[in-house]
Amino acid sequence: MDITLEQPVRARLITADEQELPAPATLRYRSADPLAVHIDFPSEISLDGDGVTWTFARTLLAEGLRGPAGSGDVHIWPCGPARTVLEFHSPHGLALLQFDSAALRSFLLRSYAVVAAGQEDVESAVDEGLSALFGSV
Repeated sequence: MDITLEQPVRARLITADEQELPAPATLRYRSADPLAVHIDFPSEISLDGDGVTWTFARTLLAEGLRGPAGSGDVHIWPCGPARTVLEFHSPHGLALLQFDSAALRSFLLRSYAVVAAGQEDVESAVDEGLSALFGSV
């Protein structure tokens, strides 16, 4: 049975001139995709008016809550004892968002209650990913 966790969370978008703008988001985890977490941003905060979802490894979130982590499109690091920064890179630019660390930790712990760390069915996840990538080829 596929279990989906969703947790609304508030973020602060940090602009180029160091302003902080509120940015609502939803953290999402699916037992059918046990290695990944998703952050959904609504259309009203996107540049093109479409909702945006970022997907990255659950282990990256866990690592980023403890210290600087990530390479490529997603970087995560603690910013003092109460905040965590997520940096997203895309062809359209960069987004820097600050989250409450306690909310991220709570979500991560809830995801471990669904699928414990190290108990992810990697073979099934790889098969599902390959099927999505190649279809019926």
